[in-house]
Amino acid sequence: MKILFIAPKYSGGIGGHASRVAEKLQEHGFDVKLMHTPHIPIKKLKNPSFVLLSSLKAMIEGEKYDIVHAFNVPSAFAMKYTKAKKKILSIHGIYSEQVDALHSKTMYSIAKIAETKVLKWADKLTTDSKIVKKMYKEKLNANFEFFYAPLDIKKFEKLKNVEKNEKQIIFIGRDSYEKGIDVLKEIEPKINGKIIYCTDMKWEDAMENLKASSILVIPSRMESIPQVIKEAFYLKIPVIATNVGGIPELITNNVTGILVPPNDSEILLKNINELLVDNETAARLGNAGYEFVINNLTWEVLLPEYVKFYENLVNS
Repeated sequence: MKILFIAPKYSGGIGGHASRVAEKLQEHGFDVKLMHTPHIPIKKLKNPSFVLLSSLKAMIEGEKYDIVHAFNVPSAFAMKYTKAKKKILSIHGIYSEQVDALHSKTMYSIAKIAETKVLKWADKLTTDSKIVKKMYKEKLNANFEFFYAPLDIKKFEKLKNVEKNEKQIIFIGRDSYEKGIDVLKEIEPKINGKIIYCTDMKWEDAMENLKASSILVIPSRMESIPQVIKEAFYLKIPVIATNVGGIPELITNNVTGILVPPNDSEILLKNINELLVDNETAARLGNAGYEFVINNLTWEVLLPEYVKFYENLVNS
């Protein structure tokens, strides 16, 4: 089976997911190619330049595929112009709402129109959380299929052995409004421990810092499902996260982690400081998170679902 993946980049968030899926499908014997498209690295020009240049690339190259799989709304334009039997569009999170939180009202209006239009170009729509599937159905009457993004536990074998840093709190994610990093920084002077921020770091370095930490904090204002929660679960690092987006699909409060309201710095502070001294609860949460990810979210568990999805689609 010949498949083309299209994404603005193949690291972090949905782009990182695309890269991991491609790698696993290749290991399974699929012929998967990644479209790499240069674009202008300026905030307001990144997506428009990617849309234009990737679409031109798709039209000029003219190669035929069994499936073209686009990741996020900007990639859908190149998907439209790619010759393929079947077309898939994956969106993690509600795209127009993400744009609304980060950009101007004009950009939001453009994103909303684009979002409505591009959903109709795909034969299949997929997302990584139940809540996003539900919201798109309610918002645009769009039918999404839902697949959790699996965790590749074999990659953790490459990590160095690190010493635990007592009372170290870690943030891993983009330094941007939707990730709520400002909420954590606001309470940093009152936290009875040290915070490290991993905002632009190689995966191996971030994971070694996570492995050495006592708590992972995710103070996001909006999310689909952060991959770093699964990574913390596997390393048995307890997680404190906001109850937004798909996060409650992974974290059952006080069972596999601790959920707090978004934008509430005082409740976040209280839970961090309490967990820093409650070793019994920290260990219980870490162990429960590990069992959850091992039983539900690894490639060993989920790869057959992905393979079946692509095979069924191309044969339909």
